[in-house]
Amino acid sequence: MSLWNRLRESAQTMQTQLESKKNELKSGAFRDASMAICALVAAADGSVDPSERQRVASLIATNPVLQNFPAADLHRRFEDYLAKLTADFGLGKVTLLQDIGRVQKKPVEARAVIQIGIVIGGADGDFDKSEQAVVREACFAVGISPDEFDL
Repeated sequence: MSLWNRLRESAQTMQTQLESKKNELKSGAFRDASMAICALVAAADGSVDPSERQRVASLIATNPVLQNFPAADLHRRFEDYLAKLTADFGLGKVTLLQDIGRVQKKPVEARAVIQIGIVIGGADGDFDKSEQAVVREACFAVGISPDEFDL
């Protein structure tokens, strides 16, 4: 099986798992951590081009799990996180990882945030090394081994 097919199947499986936990994923910490990981994945290579920003924003707006929250609020938070990353990527990344780490004590939320990062990263069919690296860092922020996700 090709890497692309494995990635696509893995992302689909994770999306299904996320949807089964949707009713448990309603906290503000989960919302913020989800937007932080989306921004990290979008900016993983150090920049965010307009098409990538639009693609991730569209995925956020249409993801069934994130529909627990108002789309405009999610979009605003995503843009705020991107602004932190574009102002100073290193400092912004530390701030975003801290926000992601706030779900560490809720394993369902922590795992869901990582899965959202993988789903977003793999949505274009190319979960590249820089995207994998930021998701790995997020795993450490929430206390989950990246090996659980083959990262």
